[in-house]
Amino acid sequence: MFKNLAVLFIGAPLLAQTPLTVQDAVRLSLEKHPSVEAGRSAVKAAESRVTGARSGYLPKLNYSESWLRSNNPVVVFSSLLTQHQFTADNFMLGPLNRPDALNSFQSQVAVDQAVFDGGQTRQALKSAALGRNLAAEDERRNNMSLIAGVVRAYHGATLAAESLKVANEAFRSAEADLSRAGSIRSAGMSTDADVLSIRVHLAAMREQQIRRQADLDVATAALNEALGLPLSQPHDLTTPLTAASLKEEALETYEKESLSERPEARQARLAAQLAETQGAAARSSLLPQVVAHAGLEADRQRLFDRGGANWLASVSLRWNLFNGFADKARIDEAQYGLQRARALESQANSHIRLQVRRAYADWKSANQRIDVAQAAVSMAEESLRITKDRYENGLSNVTDLLRTETALLEARNRRLAAVYDQRLAAVELELAAGSLNAHSEVLN
Repeated sequence: MFKNLAVLFIGAPLLAQTPLTVQDAVRLSLEKHPSVEAGRSAVKAAESRVTGARSGYLPKLNYSESWLRSNNPVVVFSSLLTQHQFTADNFMLGPLNRPDALNSFQSQVAVDQAVFDGGQTRQALKSAALGRNLAAEDERRNNMSLIAGVVRAYHGATLAAESLKVANEAFRSAEADLSRAGSIRSAGMSTDADVLSIRVHLAAMREQQIRRQADLDVATAALNEALGLPLSQPHDLTTPLTAASLKEEALETYEKESLSERPEARQARLAAQLAETQGAAARSSLLPQVVAHAGLEADRQRLFDRGGANWLASVSLRWNLFNGFADKARIDEAQYGLQRARALESQANSHIRLQVRRAYADWKSANQRIDVAQAAVSMAEESLRITKDRYENGLSNVTDLLRTETALLEARNRRLAAVYDQRLAAVELELAAGSLNAHSEVLN
């Protein structure tokens, strides 16, 4: 029964069908994951706001069509004038005081152009451009987080698969120990207690297999979720769980890079610039506005005839001299907003540097742990070899054998955990530095 179970666990990874590297997984997530489309749409929306703000420099062209019918003396009098249909008979007191009802069809084209608006359009365009840059950095931050999440899920699945292999090897070793113990008992060199102890150990290795298989199933589903795929999609994960290669730089280099490249650092600077722009926009409301207007209209008694065309042109100035201190309140609000943005920028930079230091320390320690864990595995393997030889020759008891078996299993799992942690630490370090992308060396 144990042999059949071992075959089942060993053969489970063979059911995977789709070869998938880390780079493939990252590329697939950047194509399929809903958060990518959400970020892209936010950037496009911000670009549309830039176009809308730029329209403040362009003239506004409007067309209108209207109709009215009235016997109001003033309306009739003015309509006849604009229609170029006024005659001497219209000066008679009777028609002048009690005119007949008159139709008035009016077609009008009007053009308005801001000549000077105190810089409000310029500041609105600058604010919209900063908003677009903020959205772009937010998209980059989301993509970097997505890449880190995919790598974490990918190597979580590879760790689960490797842990299952270790459990399978421990199971096979326990089976061999059971067979060896039976032979030694038959030779009269051990007791039934030894055989029963190994059976208990074999049952424990069976539990390990069951747990590791469950971990692998969950890790595979988590990877598919990160990729935006059906949770049951099988994969053949071809990037091995080995230490990531990352060029070693000084901590100060990573910190300097993070303050210039991290999306959060850039967003904090952009937020301060946006606050400055909002203050300039508030101050611009104190300046006058000059607008030019031109219009062309056709006024007719009937839809297509009995009328004339008229035009006008004007320039107007509007200056807000006092509006109850509302403008001053807006200027003060913008100034406080700028102070807040600068304080948050300083806080963000400090937090980013702390993240870099934490990631750097994790990466350095993980590298050292790999060396220690690898040495521990080598020693545990040699210890087990010696213990097995001694057990077969009656020089060691079953307790020593099972202890060394367990020690080897734990050492191999610690080595896998150290490599996994080093992989993630390398990714986290590039993420903290703001350099993580789909072509990063840590994905190889």
